[in-house]
Amino acid sequence: MADDGDPGHFGPRSVTWQVHSDPMMWIAGIRALYLQALHPRAVRGVMQNSDFREDAWGRLLRTADFVGTLTYGTKDEADRAGARVRRIHALLKADDPVTGEQYGTDDPALLLWVHCAEVDSYLAVTRRSGMWLSDAQADRYVQEHRVAARLVGLDEAGVPGSVAELAAYFDSVRPELAVTDDARVVDDFLRRPPTPAPLVPARALVWRRVATLAYASLPAYAHELYGRPAPAAQAVDRRLVRMGTTLRRVPATVRWQLPPRHILKAVARLGPGARPAPSELRARAAAAEGP
Repeated sequence: MADDGDPGHFGPRSVTWQVHSDPMMWIAGIRALYLQALHPRAVRGVMQNSDFREDAWGRLLRTADFVGTLTYGTKDEADRAGARVRRIHALLKADDPVTGEQYGTDDPALLLWVHCAEVDSYLAVTRRSGMWLSDAQADRYVQEHRVAARLVGLDEAGVPGSVAELAAYFDSVRPELAVTDDARVVDDFLRRPPTPAPLVPARALVWRRVATLAYASLPAYAHELYGRPAPAAQAVDRRLVRMGTTLRRVPATVRWQLPPRHILKAVARLGPGARPAPSELRARAAAAEGP
């Protein structure tokens, strides 16, 4: 590994470096959207300040690019990406349809909800689909993401730093969650995204399977709010494992070629030792435990 390379805020020894290289992150990202839409003020801010209906694909890709930059970019690249998000949020306002109150999309409570929904989704989907992480590594993953929270404007001290703290956060916020008309719009889009006529068969064959699995992986309370029966958790786990096994059979060097190629850029900057290897997480855990 090059001595003069900038490893960014996480670096190859982090759990985040390994987890975010997994192809199941795309499933996790869709799950995060389903979950985020359940916070009425958060989803209202999105609907009133973006062209989600017309550019939902672009929004998904921009989010993936942002996560990739924070994970694999240099510290300067990550800091600039975070500053750009903070500037945008500082300018945007939304109206609460119930109270009539106007609020900023940089409200810390909303930023925290979005952050926690993403972290929970990334961790839950990758683990349930077969990526091995010890409990200590899962805690470390959540703790590492306090850095990402800081970059978008949150105080790290108020951000969950372990799996238990993350679960406690969701318990505390559940009374605020509901399915609003805005949430229904997100739900409808994710189930049946607008697609050019020639691609409708592909939507039915590929996208519906992906979106259905992402939705199925939601926690039971989310299913209850959306008003559809929650599938058996063990059955969902089996489906996640099958999907994860299939996607991981695609060679990493092929997957990493997809734009914007964050991992390949990081490896070019840091050397071949920076290649993500999630399978090494088990060995690292064993080494940490000692004989």
